[in-house]
Amino acid sequence: MAHLLRRAGFGANGAEIDAAVKAGYQATVGALLGAAGDAGAAATPAPDFPLVKDPKKGNAQQDYELVGWWLARMAAVTQPLVEKRTFFWHGHFATSLQKVKSVGFMLKQNQTMRSLGGGDFSLLAHAMVRDPAMMLWLDSAGNTLKAPNENLARELMELFTLGVGNYSETDVREAARALTGWRLGPDGGSNLVPKLHDGTAKTVLGKSANFDDASLVDWLLQQPASAAFVAARAWNRLGMPGAIPGDVSGRLQAAYGAQRDFNALLRALFLDPVFTGSQARYALVKQPTEYVVGVLRALKIKIDASSGSKDVAALRTALTGLGQIPFYPPNVGGWPEGTAWLTTAAAQTRFVFAEWAVGKGDLSQVAGASPSMRIDAVAHLLGVDGYSDRTAGALREVVADPKQLVTLALLAPEYLVN
Repeated sequence: MAHLLRRAGFGANGAEIDAAVKAGYQATVGALLGAAGDAGAAATPAPDFPLVKDPKKGNAQQDYELVGWWLARMAAVTQPLVEKRTFFWHGHFATSLQKVKSVGFMLKQNQTMRSLGGGDFSLLAHAMVRDPAMMLWLDSAGNTLKAPNENLARELMELFTLGVGNYSETDVREAARALTGWRLGPDGGSNLVPKLHDGTAKTVLGKSANFDDASLVDWLLQQPASAAFVAARAWNRLGMPGAIPGDVSGRLQAAYGAQRDFNALLRALFLDPVFTGSQARYALVKQPTEYVVGVLRALKIKIDASSGSKDVAALRTALTGLGQIPFYPPNVGGWPEGTAWLTTAAAQTRFVFAEWAVGKGDLSQVAGASPSMRIDAVAHLLGVDGYSDRTAGALREVVADPKQLVTLALLAPEYLVN
């Protein structure tokens, strides 16, 4: 159950794990995927940003507010799978404020991923092709029939729907023609300018038709490679690294089905015997944002998300040092994964962050326990299944000081894996 709550959210404390065990595994999966109200989300409403682009430098104050808001929401929600899923799509359709330079457009994209991310994947894919932030990120806002830009067409096939090896360079060129003519509108949306669109026949993946953006996306998602690709991406981020086993892929694709239901795929993933088996446990390294948000949730730290907040400054410093600030993926491929996060520099950053968090957090569960029971208490607080003899030996040396004990526990290998 702890394994499920780590993967479907940002971890859970012992009390939450015990409650889930009492409810049962399948019921907990159902609750995670349910549409119950979320008091934490209601308490962290999205900022109100204008849908404009600053061609020079963007707005640093709004930038801080945007990042602070999402971290605060991830830490506050009672239905964490919604934010975990949104974070998954942020890495899948990776778009950076570094180039977009509009917090309004980035927030709009984030809200689209949140609202459409659990249903029919085709709705999300259609929305992303016309998304203003994506159009700026991949230069499709200047795509014309006389000079088709191939960036969005290439990434649409390579990173968003099909995967490497399932299309040709000719397919990219033809698909780029289908995406011509879209421009950002004065209302912050996107509009098709017919005279700039190539309305002639194109041949993509063996089919000749007068493709536009909508029919192109539909055709790509009809390819057998698409369902396999989406299943593999979900498995790599939430299940295990490496190639997805064929039997697992088959089960996830069957659940995804003709409706391309991503929540149904997630349900199948969380119930899959390979996921629930021992080999999937601790197979992933926590991404920095998962780690930071998990600490905030475990220690019940409520952050001030305003632009001038010292909390936001501390969190950004930590995430900069760890190499992952939300809304700033390094490239269209998103962030790295696995042991790439376990560097010497990252270890030092985690130590500084852990000290900051311990200074702000609720340690009463550990401080109130007798020294002989504090290692068990900190494991319960952080939702850790258990410690190796080596880790337990290091923790025993600092049981007299609850602050040092929790700080060290936040740096333990058992807490860095998912």
